Amino acid sequence: MILGIKSIYDKTGITDGKRILVDRLWPRGVRRSTANIDTWMKDIAPSNALRLKLHAHPEWYPMFKKKYLAELERNPLVNSLINRSKREDIMLLYASRNHRQNNAIVLMSFLRERIATVDKEDRKKEEQRQKAMVRREASLTIQKQK
Repeated sequence: MILGIKSIYDKTGITDGKRILVDRLWPRGVRRSTANIDTWMKDIAPSNALRLKLHAHPEWYPMFKKKYLAELERNPLVNSLINRSKREDIMLLYASRNHRQNNAIVLMSFLRERIATVDKEDRKKEEQRQKAMVRREASLTIQKQK
């Protein structure tokens, strides 16, 4: 699983994997026929109010990040994106001209944290399952000895 971000205005790379546009609005100057986008997940983008506020006030980015993270916590599409990222490489695409402060950066870090948490929980469940199997086997061995 590789999870990256890229401007939609950058050239498509062979290592991009599935290209997912994560903006609410279609990017200016980009034709749908030539965009080379696999999925447009506009419902995972920040709300219109957040998007407009950040566009008008770039200095508001720390507050934007906090509010967008809260939106992501409630967004059911997050889980589908996490599951998809486990099966294939994903490149999150954004249209913002600001390459350091945009929604794709926040989304990518959120997803990476969530994936790490899910992986940790999965490992813990697997360890518990293996311990339970060892206990069952030990119990069966003791019963056979009686």
